[in-house]
Amino acid sequence: MQGKKPTRAQKMAIQKYNLNHQNWLVEKNHEGMLLLKHRYTDQRKEIPS
Repeated sequence: MQGKKPTRAQKMAIQKYNLNHQNWLVEKNHEGMLLLKHRYTDQRKEIPS
């Protein structure tokens, strides 16, 4: 699945978990959770939004 650039609110949520929002794309936003994909390594993380 292709990721999308995070919105401003999603960027704040990503930064709250000590991640650099410039390196992460949003794959899914469901049930209060963000499924993130790293731009370069394809690593995936799930964090609360």
